[in-house]
Amino acid sequence: MGRVIVTEFVSLDGVMEAPGGEPGYAHSGWTIPYHDPEQMKYKLDETQAAQVLLLGRKTYQGFAEAWPEHDDEAGFAQKMNTMPKFVVTTTLTDLEWQNSTVLPGPIQTSIPRLREEIDGEILVHGSRTLVHSLLRNGLIDELRLMIFPVILGSGARIFPDSPDAIALELVDHRRYASGVAVLTYHPR
Repeated sequence: MGRVIVTEFVSLDGVMEAPGGEPGYAHSGWTIPYHDPEQMKYKLDETQAAQVLLLGRKTYQGFAEAWPEHDDEAGFAQKMNTMPKFVVTTTLTDLEWQNSTVLPGPIQTSIPRLREEIDGEILVHGSRTLVHSLLRNGLIDELRLMIFPVILGSGARIFPDSPDAIALELVDHRRYASGVAVLTYHPR
């Protein structure tokens, strides 16, 4: 049975927008000054361990534009390009990035069905709107937050406004020399 794992770059004030230099945001690329080899190895290992990617439309479009042009010795780009990708969208029908498929139906039924079909990790990068829906519907098995020691003050945030509290249990933590910390949570 598959496990939905959300992995995000997040500022101390919960911003997840444009961590890698995506255009249109005042603080675009805000994670770059903090990157170090240990963090990059963590992200490589995380991606190599995943069986599939689950993406929202906007993140899919950004990744589909960028990743096919990338190559690296570590194999990160190759894994991103070759692994199966499921996209939650109601507007896209023709997905050109290798091994990409539209995930049909509402997530309340399509995500449990995907969990049944996949044996292993279903990794979600970015995809803020999708993450909000997954959180609201209790469809996340693990939340990995790579928290950067910066307060951005504005930008799209990882957590949705909600009248309901979402209780989590810290199951792992690690810290890097850059001051970045990875906190891993499971739902209670």
